[in-house]
Amino acid sequence: MIHVSKAPLRIGIAGGGTDVSPYSEMHGGAILNGTISLYAHATLIPRDDGKIIFRAIDRNEEEVFESIETLPISEKLKLQKGIYNRIVRDFSDKPLSFELITHIDAPTGSGLGTSSTLVVAIIGAFVEWLNLPLGEYDIARLAYQIEREDLNMAGGKQDQYAATFGGINFMEFKQDGSVIINPLRVKNEILQELQFHLLLFYTQTSRESSQIIEAQKESFQDNTEVVLNATHNLKKQAFQMKEAMLRADISEMGDILDYGWINKKKLASGITNESIDNIYTQATSAGATGGKISGAGGGGFMIFYAPGGTKYKVIEVLEAIGVKHQIYSFVKNGLTTWTSHQ
Repeated sequence: MIHVSKAPLRIGIAGGGTDVSPYSEMHGGAILNGTISLYAHATLIPRDDGKIIFRAIDRNEEEVFESIETLPISEKLKLQKGIYNRIVRDFSDKPLSFELITHIDAPTGSGLGTSSTLVVAIIGAFVEWLNLPLGEYDIARLAYQIEREDLNMAGGKQDQYAATFGGINFMEFKQDGSVIINPLRVKNEILQELQFHLLLFYTQTSRESSQIIEAQKESFQDNTEVVLNATHNLKKQAFQMKEAMLRADISEMGDILDYGWINKKKLASGITNESIDNIYTQATSAGATGGKISGAGGGGFMIFYAPGGTKYKVIEVLEAIGVKHQIYSFVKNGLTTWTSHQ
């Protein structure tokens, strides 16, 4: 039997950065995001020869180990090893033997939550194989713990929960460390309207999000009033966006995105650069009313809100400077797992 899972990547729409420690623990954070039709995939094939095989198709990487309780952690396929070690430690009384094949539909470092979504997908494959008694909150929390605590990878909390739950969600990150997921009941026609006007572009560059997030944390810990107020404004932006979507008044989205972008750039120096600023200027000159970099910043994907019929001009202008328009659709389902008997 083959155990298969997939988890959707996400677009961060508002409030990005307020889920990052220490801000979320000190003030509480809020984010609005939506999952899209790009996925992280995991296929787990049990073996009986005492081997562990990791194959990352999109990275063209493979490693083979003897089946032991704890695998040595190195940069290559770090996530796979960290997940295995935690699964054996918490849920198995013996080492496991299997082949794990993974693939992500977007480049790593693209700002769509690829790493965390892959962790969720891999956990899902183990849950399916071992029949683990884990609900949605349990899986998302475990994914967060593996990345942030076991592997010491810098980042926030939104990606693990978005990938697990799916849909359009308003997320609250409480000061006690708890997370509350509030699914937004957005009418289908409004979702279609949003999908039509909210454009996704790939800048053709990737970045190491952990470095930017570390810089953001340092800026906040320096307690500069500019950074603190900007983060407060990003949290405020998440509430503004939620209200606009629930009122079905998405015409405000561009202005709300622009408000967030102005504040996001104040969090750390690596969030934007000359190339990103030029893309933003070109898009708004072509008719977009606002936009943002997806994820931590520095590269990857960007989103723009293009009202009326301006989307085609925005696409034309950005593709002319080498920025790729990415077709997508919003998806309601989060982590999905199944067992194939083929």
